[in-house]
Amino acid sequence: MLWTEKYRPKTFSEVIGNGKEKKEIQAWLDGWKNGIPQPALLLVGPPGTGKTTMAHIIANEFSEYVELNASDKRSQDVLLNTIGESSATRSLFGENRKLLIMDEVDGIHGTNDRGGTRALNKIIKESKQPIVMMANDFYSKKLTTIKKNSHVIKMSKIRSNSLNAFLKKVLKSEGIEADPELVKKLAKRSSGDIRSALNTLQAIVENGEELSEESLNATSQKDNTATIFDTVTRVLKSKDPVKVKRTLFENNEEPSLVMEYIAENIPREYESRKEIKKAYDMISKADIFFGRTRATRNYGFWRYASDFMGTGVAMSKRETYKKFTKVQSPGSFSLMGRSRGKRALRDNIAAKMEEKMHVSLEIAYTMFPYFEIMFQDDETAWEISDFLELDDDEIKRFRKKKIPKKVVTKMEAIKAEMRAEELEKWRQDVKEGIFAYASQNDARDIIEEAPDVEGGLEIDGHFESETNIEDEIFIDDSDSYEISDDELDEIAQEIGMEKQSRLNPVSEDDSSKSKTKSRKRTREPVEEPRDKGQTSLFNF
Repeated sequence: MLWTEKYRPKTFSEVIGNGKEKKEIQAWLDGWKNGIPQPALLLVGPPGTGKTTMAHIIANEFSEYVELNASDKRSQDVLLNTIGESSATRSLFGENRKLLIMDEVDGIHGTNDRGGTRALNKIIKESKQPIVMMANDFYSKKLTTIKKNSHVIKMSKIRSNSLNAFLKKVLKSEGIEADPELVKKLAKRSSGDIRSALNTLQAIVENGEELSEESLNATSQKDNTATIFDTVTRVLKSKDPVKVKRTLFENNEEPSLVMEYIAENIPREYESRKEIKKAYDMISKADIFFGRTRATRNYGFWRYASDFMGTGVAMSKRETYKKFTKVQSPGSFSLMGRSRGKRALRDNIAAKMEEKMHVSLEIAYTMFPYFEIMFQDDETAWEISDFLELDDDEIKRFRKKKIPKKVVTKMEAIKAEMRAEELEKWRQDVKEGIFAYASQNDARDIIEEAPDVEGGLEIDGHFESETNIEDEIFIDDSDSYEISDDELDEIAQEIGMEKQSRLNPVSEDDSSKSKTKSRKRTREPVEEPRDKGQTSLFNF
């Protein structure tokens, strides 16, 4: 049996560490037991700090509980159909409450997981049952909205002294003797993770081996990956270059992002102007090397940037400040977040200008100030917005008020009239093209079928030269065709003629309004171009 399960605490009094947090959890639990609904409880902290243990201790106080890993059920439908239904229904055991436990809620992401975060927030707000959630990263952006709707308790790492005492208690219970110094060393190496410490200890001594220096060295040290907030705190609070370099090495974030966080928090930690100036000089040098990295793709420059933004900033202060400073995210990120909508609107307009006006995005951006002037005239604003197909929000980018309705009605009527005229002109051009095409093909058929005679062809008993037949085909005025609108469109497509208009493409609805009844049109003689090397519109 695993020691992590064998020695898992069953009551709050058996839990080591997080004394203040235990009292908060107990108060939350007492509220539910006394019939006072409480907000969802969110336990956040590194692995091995007792979050799951706390959840199970709470579960013992209720008649039943439902537990799931939220990161495995990410989609909106799955969450609503599983935990969502449980949150809205009563316990199977009468009027008693049932507990809902969700682990790894920071593994849910709103967009990529198809509304998972939105569904979870809906469950939290509407639940009639107590909810306990667990997450590892307190500063994860995925928890932003969830934390607002929950009672958040930050679980801290177990102190090495408390962990050392607990490991000694376990060894005594198992009847195993071990060097106290080695036990202490194991507790320190576990970095506050009680689960890691127990698993390591059991792996060493379970097969009769002794806890020795060699066995400890054979086991891998717990991964001490530092968060970006740990790194910034170490840089600003320490004057030890070795520790600063190590914390930068242990951080997995993109180095230039770490630099932004350090730069943002320098004036919050340092108080001397000289220290602040010197620290920002180090940041500027780090930024130069990051620029060289991007320009040359030589990531060897990162080591110089890390030294400047880490050791350089740390050594810029005379002494460490004995105060608490909350690490904050760069203000530029918040500014970009607030302006995201405006930038997206700008980019959408520029993309339409690029497509309709055949200009680059860079040129489109430079035209915005001119559009702001042109859009002051109502009719001009309508014409431009109609051409670019701008919606109301995009029109407001260039003018504060909407285009008056009467102006819109007037311009749409003018456009409809122009489109009707343009459509009618197109139809006439197509008909003429069809007649010209038919006449030319009639000439070719006559030439191919007529018997050869000396110097020309014999047509209906008359002698005609081949040139005359090619150049002029006269058809009796009484000969005419009945061509319906549908036939006209079909024939036009066959001979390669397409609708072309100076206005927007005409939709089927608009074209149907402009269709007229079948007309009679007399085919007229058409002269084929003399220059065989030149292609005309109707020279097929």
